[in-house]
Amino acid sequence: MVRTASTMLPLGTSAPDFSLPDFDGKTVSLNEFRGKKGLLVIFMCNHCPYVKHVAPELARLANDYTGKDVAVVGISSNDVENYPDDAPELMKTEAAEQGYNFPYLVDDDQTVAQAYRAACTPDFYLFDAELKLVYRGQLDDSRPKEGSEPDGKDLRAALDAMLAGENVAESQKPSIGCNIKWKQGAEPEYFNPAGTA
Repeated sequence: MVRTASTMLPLGTSAPDFSLPDFDGKTVSLNEFRGKKGLLVIFMCNHCPYVKHVAPELARLANDYTGKDVAVVGISSNDVENYPDDAPELMKTEAAEQGYNFPYLVDDDQTVAQAYRAACTPDFYLFDAELKLVYRGQLDDSRPKEGSEPDGKDLRAALDAMLAGENVAESQKPSIGCNIKWKQGAEPEYFNPAGTA
């Protein structure tokens, strides 16, 4: 399993636009989240062991913060032809099994992942009420096979600071996960096939 790190998009970046279908074909766009206190965009997928490790905490965190007027959206950008476990019909099953209460969208042409410079699953982007990036980094220090249970400590601290009107700490650790499975020929210039392992 190749470990890949976040590209760490510059803080203050405006949320790149998107308009993507969910697993049932319903289109969800960035504009729907304007007026919220924040927006958390998660690049994720079904099969990645890093996502599987944090899935229960993703569901808990989304439940906790959607009640505080923060929108959460998941986006799967993987090449489903070569990774059929990430196909939309299986995303629907995964969302139901994990209890995800947020839209889980399909980035079939991978342009949204490239606009966000997303590199790994999971990759987290937290935007404030002005849709400016205030956090991009890890959920917490837990990793698969290390015996630690995810608690969302880092991302929750960023969410709490944002909601309190405080500055989010600029010292942020990159998320680590499997690389996004790019379609052949569609790999972005920042893609590092060697990963960080």
